[in-house]
Amino acid sequence: MGTMFGPRKSFESPVSDKHSLAKTLSWPHLIALGVGAIVGTGIYTLVGVGAERAGPAVILAFVICGIVCGCAALAYTELATLIPAAGSAYTFSYTALGETVAWVVGWSLILEYSLACSTVAVGWSGYLVGWIEAAGVHLPHALLVGPHGGGLINLPAVGVALAVMGMLILGTRQSATLNIILVVIKLVALTLFVIYALPAFNSANLHPFMPYGFGSVESGGHKRGVMAAAAIVFFAFYGFDAVATSAEETKNPKRDLTIGIVGSMLVCTVIYMAVAITAIGALPFTALANSPEPLALVLRQLGEPFAAQLIALAAVIALPSVILVMMYGQSRIFFVMARDGLLPRGLATVSKRTGSPTLITLLTGLSIAAVAGFFRLDEIAELANAGTLIAFISVGVCLIVLRRTAPLMPRVFRCPAAYVVGTLTVLGCLYLLASLPTSTLVRFVGWNVIGLALYFIYGRRQSNIAKHGAAAAI
Repeated sequence: MGTMFGPRKSFESPVSDKHSLAKTLSWPHLIALGVGAIVGTGIYTLVGVGAERAGPAVILAFVICGIVCGCAALAYTELATLIPAAGSAYTFSYTALGETVAWVVGWSLILEYSLACSTVAVGWSGYLVGWIEAAGVHLPHALLVGPHGGGLINLPAVGVALAVMGMLILGTRQSATLNIILVVIKLVALTLFVIYALPAFNSANLHPFMPYGFGSVESGGHKRGVMAAAAIVFFAFYGFDAVATSAEETKNPKRDLTIGIVGSMLVCTVIYMAVAITAIGALPFTALANSPEPLALVLRQLGEPFAAQLIALAAVIALPSVILVMMYGQSRIFFVMARDGLLPRGLATVSKRTGSPTLITLLTGLSIAAVAGFFRLDEIAELANAGTLIAFISVGVCLIVLRRTAPLMPRVFRCPAAYVVGTLTVLGCLYLLASLPTSTLVRFVGWNVIGLALYFIYGRRQSNIAKHGAAAAI
């Protein structure tokens, strides 16, 4: 059965063995996947960017993002256990709202994951080059930045993207196990930061707490205010949605997905609040504003250069875990869209040896490496947030719609106050979306115009449902 937004998938869409993913993950892998994606460049760098936009009230921006993402996480958990198939928000939208909405969500998720991967790869390259040059080794400038910076290619960024791609091709379980180790390194580093910096907490650094007000307003050619900061530091929170993309590869999805999604969000919210309060309390926000390495800066200013070096080293070692989880998420979105016929079906083949989609992982990794190697990403990084917000809005709507259209479907995890949580998710994400710069929103609309053209030219006619009339009523 269809809707005004196109045909819908049935809850139990058949998948052939050739196109099904191996079940290799349990809840520790899922929590590590979530924490691995969430704790990354965001908390390492965006405290400074947020402080520049909101002053000490960047702490409040983290709280707002935590609440919005917490609501989205509850919605994701109910839907991921109700529809334990790969594809995350794309699959939920296809089942609840229709094919056209699902395409827009899937196309937006591709934007989110690819830009996030490439941004982290370039950031990691900066950390690595800094370490190498600190050791007295000077590499050719042409191989360290893309054409925008007067070079030829950002070779370290390309290298880390290709290395992560290779790990994913080896198999999901092996990649997830390595990810657990990298996550532990990151958590230890952030704990050390709090231990070293918290004794220097000075309440005077919190005044004035909200120098630019609450709303997102233009000031000096830049957006300022708590919501302007929230629209940016939101990047630091998302990633738990990548856990939902692993539903099909989870041994016990009904139990493990609940633990993985809710657990990773709780762990990360506690960590973020501790780190943000510690950083803002230790130094005046003007000193942190726009620093590319605010946590290391705090420790250096406090006379702890060794601890600052450890924090930076942990970033070099552990940031690839963010690339791993985001690349994993994008490859699964690509895979499911191809399996559904919206993209060429030949892409949706699974390796008999590893049970993972080798071809699509290869293509995903190569495209991310190319973007990281040649393109300037600082002006378009916020596009990743726009793509994520669209996915979260869709998930909030799906939660409400399926409570009305499929009330009797068994729900192992029932989101408490589903209509309230769904509404808060939608309204919160719309407010964050509106708080993004206008230029970002224009680029995002342009990306989706291209996507919809591709859908109407190819995907709409080639989809499994269009070919087989397989839409089922809910």
